[in-house]
Amino acid sequence: MKKLLLSLILVAGGFAFASAQKFALVDMEYILRNVPAYEMANEQLNQVSQRWEKEVNELAKEAETMYKNYEADQVFLTDDQKKKRQEEILTKEKEATDTRYKYFGPEGELYKKRQSLMKPIQEDVYNAVKAVAEEKGYQAIFDRASSQSIVFASPRIDVSNDVLAKLGYSK
Repeated sequence: MKKLLLSLILVAGGFAFASAQKFALVDMEYILRNVPAYEMANEQLNQVSQRWEKEVNELAKEAETMYKNYEADQVFLTDDQKKKRQEEILTKEKEATDTRYKYFGPEGELYKKRQSLMKPIQEDVYNAVKAVAEEKGYQAIFDRASSQSIVFASPRIDVSNDVLAKLGYSK
């Protein structure tokens, strides 16, 4: 009986505490779509990525051409010539793989470029969200774009436009 009474008191206290807290939502996708610097950074990343992808594809195509030529000439080559050509093909394939990793690997150039371009924008957005939360007394602000568990939320608690205004982009 004591445990049941204690549980009820804790649950009631939890509801009283929860009702005193203020929450809000933001839509980070919406905010970032309306920040011109973010769009420019994305475009710059796409251009760099396409240029690097083209370079890697050209290396892979060279290796493939070398292999096709090797297959066509294989009957006319001596064992030493075959071995030399195979090594050249493997070297070219490795160069293509290494270049792909250099540009697109986990710590590659694209990752570093994305960090250098996006980090300042993300910090500005974070600081704007934090400022809105402090000004309006919110204990927590959730991102509705990344949270799939939010089934419904009242538009009244969405402060995305306030964050944009804080960033200097009124909607």
